[in-house]
Amino acid sequence: MLITISGLHGIGKSTIGRLLAEKLQLDYYSTGDAFRSLASEKNMSLEQFSMYVEKNPQIDKELDQKILKIATEKKDLVIDSLLSGYLLKDSADCTVLLEAPLETRVRRMMARDEEDYQKKLKETKLRENSEISRFKDLYGIDITNEELKKEIFDIIIDTKDLSIEQVVNKIIQKLQKRNKHNKL
Repeated sequence: MLITISGLHGIGKSTIGRLLAEKLQLDYYSTGDAFRSLASEKNMSLEQFSMYVEKNPQIDKELDQKILKIATEKKDLVIDSLLSGYLLKDSADCTVLLEAPLETRVRRMMARDEEDYQKKLKETKLRENSEISRFKDLYGIDITNEELKKEIFDIIIDTKDLSIEQVVNKIIQKLQKRNKHNKL
C-alpha cells in the first residue's frame, strides 16, 4: 500500500507519517527531512536554503524525482511531502492532505524547534510563498487551489484541534472504510 501525506509546514506530516507507517507496518520516507538535511549540509537556515533553492530549481526536481523512484521501488510505503499527493496521485493507494491555520502550524513548529514565534512565522511565510511560486513554475501545480485539492486527495483532515494519535486513527478508520467498501 502506498500512502502519501501532504500539507504545509508544521502540520505534522512527519510525526503522523512515521506513526501511521509504524501502525500499518509500512516503510516511511520524508522529503522534509531530506530538505532540512540538505540545508544543514550547506550550513544554511531553512529560510536561507529556501532562497537558495529558488535560484537552483534542480534541487526541488531532484527531491521530487527521488520520491517517484522510491514510490516505484517500494510498494508498502508512507511518503510525507508537500507535493507527494500531487506527484503520486495516479499511483498512490491513498492521498492524505492535512490542514490547519498558519497560527496553529507556527505554534507547533515553535514548540518543536524552540524558536521565537515571530521568527518562525517570518520563516514559514517566506518558505511557503517561495514553494507556492516554485511549484507553479516547475510543475504547474497550485497548492492553494481548493478545487484541485478536492480532486487530488482522498482524505482531507483539519488537524487544528486534533492530537497526533487522533489524526492517525482518523486516517486508519478511513482506510479501513475504503477497503471494506472496495471489497463489496
